[in-house]
Amino acid sequence: MSSRPYLQLDVFADRPGAGNPLAVVLDAQGLDDDAMQAIARWTRLPETTFVFPATTPDADYRLRIFSPRHEVPFAGHPSVGTAHAVLEAGLVAAPDGLLVQEGIAGVLPLRVAGRGDARTIAVRTPRARLLEIATATDPRLRDALSGLAPGTLPPALMDGGRRWWLAELRDEAALRTAEPDWDAIGKLAHATGSMGLCVFARSEDPVYYLAVRAFVGAPARFEDAASGAANATLAAWLASQDALPSRDGHYRVSQGREVGHDAIIELFVDAAGEVWSGGRVQTVVRGEIDW
Repeated sequence: MSSRPYLQLDVFADRPGAGNPLAVVLDAQGLDDDAMQAIARWTRLPETTFVFPATTPDADYRLRIFSPRHEVPFAGHPSVGTAHAVLEAGLVAAPDGLLVQEGIAGVLPLRVAGRGDARTIAVRTPRARLLEIATATDPRLRDALSGLAPGTLPPALMDGGRRWWLAELRDEAALRTAEPDWDAIGKLAHATGSMGLCVFARSEDPVYYLAVRAFVGAPARFEDAASGAANATLAAWLASQDALPSRDGHYRVSQGREVGHDAIIELFVDAAGEVWSGGRVQTVVRGEIDW
């Protein structure tokens, strides 16, 4: 088989162009690692996912996630987008509002709420752990944080499948106007085995509680339009510090405006401390890929 169903989606978006793009290859059986990596390199999107039958009765389907450079164990927007794709294609159903995906990060549940354009999907992210708490004057962080007005919480390094340095800024205006020092962020990422620097600020906007920017320093250097995994890691850090922006554990994040997007990511920290990351998804391209 060479021709396979293929979708391009916009994840964490209420309209095309607002969120984070994703390619999905449905029915990927027969594709080997080299072929999947080549397709992901060819799409030139942040990630491309490949859907397979589940290998465990506990899961509805299995997915593999590739960036243009390498396979990714877990990422939030590919998980949410792939769930949308398999539901839209009729490969699975969620009559009880629950799906289960199988991947390198294990078997993870997803909650499905609503229908049609109003449908939201959230994945329970892998447990994040605190690696260290630092100061803004730490030699590794000093240059990356130079010129950024600090907020209340200290910088922290968290690992939620991918490592991120998290730093609170004074307010949303400081975050929106921040100019990343890409050389310093790249050095920070390489020195600490992290993705880079994720900065956040509290907001008084009626739609969202936090504004977030995620500066990826390695292996490439770019600002992420909308990262479910980075925001889930941030949610775990805020919960550990009793600093969530809402009392019930639900809150929304704005991300991507500075790079021409306008994503809204919905976060929920449940009573067990598990973090759910999700939002709406738009299908932009439906067709086939002939590889």
